[in-house]
Amino acid sequence: MKRRVQVAMHDENIIQAVVNELCRPESYQVVYHRPTLEGVMPSLEVLTEVVERLRMVLFPAYFSDSEVTPATMPYITGSHLERVERLLAEQIRRGFGFSCEKTDRASCIECEDRSKALSRRFIATVPEIRRMLATDVMAAYEGDPAAKSTSETIFCYPSIKAMTNFRIAHELYLLGVEIIPRIITEMAHSATGIDVHPGATIGERFFIDHGTGTVIGETCEIGRNVRLYQGVTLGAKSFPKDEAGRLVKGIPRHPIVEDDVIIYSGTTILGRVRIGRGSVIGGNVWLDHDVEPFTTVLQSETSSNVILCSNGKA
Repeated sequence: MKRRVQVAMHDENIIQAVVNELCRPESYQVVYHRPTLEGVMPSLEVLTEVVERLRMVLFPAYFSDSEVTPATMPYITGSHLERVERLLAEQIRRGFGFSCEKTDRASCIECEDRSKALSRRFIATVPEIRRMLATDVMAAYEGDPAAKSTSETIFCYPSIKAMTNFRIAHELYLLGVEIIPRIITEMAHSATGIDVHPGATIGERFFIDHGTGTVIGETCEIGRNVRLYQGVTLGAKSFPKDEAGRLVKGIPRHPIVEDDVIIYSGTTILGRVRIGRGSVIGGNVWLDHDVEPFTTVLQSETSSNVILCSNGKA
């Protein structure tokens, strides 16, 4: 039932009336973050700085206002990483506080120490993040005839921006950091239209051409040298419930895409199905079953799917 504050537009007490309404427990109980001890929310502004500083480290001289040469690179890289480590540790601590229900100060000190340790462990993964991103850059350059250089893909391609955020967030996800990984991937989602859950597993040389509207779910497993086009959904088909009727979370429910697969625009693949190595899935196809390796799946004129095997027989 709709509930509106009944006041006249000229009523000088309208602010107080609205405040009273908004501060009713029935109004805020679902949307209120109740802090415990130092339960301040993570900062979007600070996390944006963290990601942008990491982007400058991962792609030297591309996103920096300062000139970066091999001689100055160690100092500039070290400066960025030192600040990232400090900022990230605080944001990780806030992330733990996001769902914390403890009320003793000793627990807060424990979280502070844990957050600092996790931030240091994340910093140790940055070389591997760069290695993976370098393969993504090459996949974009080699896979798109419109790409004039690797520099163009780094600067301009939404896939590289989204994958940079994803690969940062995925390492944090693997470390058990709470909420921060999801915030980081949603930053890229807002900027590029590419929605990749930080829990997904994605191999090297991954490329999403154009990218807008692509969705990759939490438990997706994607091999190496996979290419997607815009509007592809790798989603879940059904959501099992427990005896109380609540959704069972954390179970594998998204597709497995093996190496060297191409999936064209507008295709939807749902459920824990396996797309075999070397397969090609045509545009606007709906799939909810396994596909054997080296198979081509196309949409027929009647909107049902026709599977063409490697020998070309329907």
